[in-house]
Amino acid sequence: MKTLLLTAILLIPFLNVNAQGIGELAPPKPPIKFPANAWGLDIMFSEGGFGLGGFYRRQLNDLITGFTDISVSEAQDPREFTFVDYWGNTYTAGKINRAFLIPLNFGIQYRLFENVIYDNLRPYINIALGPSIVLTTPASEEYFSSFGRAHANYTIGGYVGFGANFGIDKSNLVGINMRYYVIHLFNKGIEILQGRSENNLGGFYITLNLGTMY
Repeated sequence: MKTLLLTAILLIPFLNVNAQGIGELAPPKPPIKFPANAWGLDIMFSEGGFGLGGFYRRQLNDLITGFTDISVSEAQDPREFTFVDYWGNTYTAGKINRAFLIPLNFGIQYRLFENVIYDNLRPYINIALGPSIVLTTPASEEYFSSFGRAHANYTIGGYVGFGANFGIDKSNLVGINMRYYVIHLFNKGIEILQGRSENNLGGFYITLNLGTMY
């Protein structure tokens, strides 16, 4: 009996808890309003190598952002194999041209889970389309001097992607975007490896976005 009485006395303070604090969530924080404009640098990684680009974004409403971007990256034939000799020199068997992709894209970015995930993580999907240049230079010549004999092919291309912006800083933009580029040549294609023409270029890219919002 003494034990039950002691237990009841100990429980009395907890019985006086305000019921409003049980089973109710705190009021949601208002969404952060980020600046509508952003521009910056894209650092790109793909199977073909390293690339660089730039972007401009304009927020149209809470969910939709319009953007344009341009980039330069090197493309490879899927069958390329690079050898490294004893002295560290590299050589790709059968390679007669280097290829560079220069797409100019215009697109739409749609924000996902706006009311589910806090603003320090802002995932989105994006899609873009625009003109593209596929530039080739002779692989037998020195890298920079070979641009004197560059040949340009003009076409259209685009990509679809999934990414996210990070942080709640209203001046600096940091994000990552995973994109799949499709760039199709409607002519006979380009010859990267001897005797083999390529019409479909592009592929999967991981892109780091670093920019400024204003």
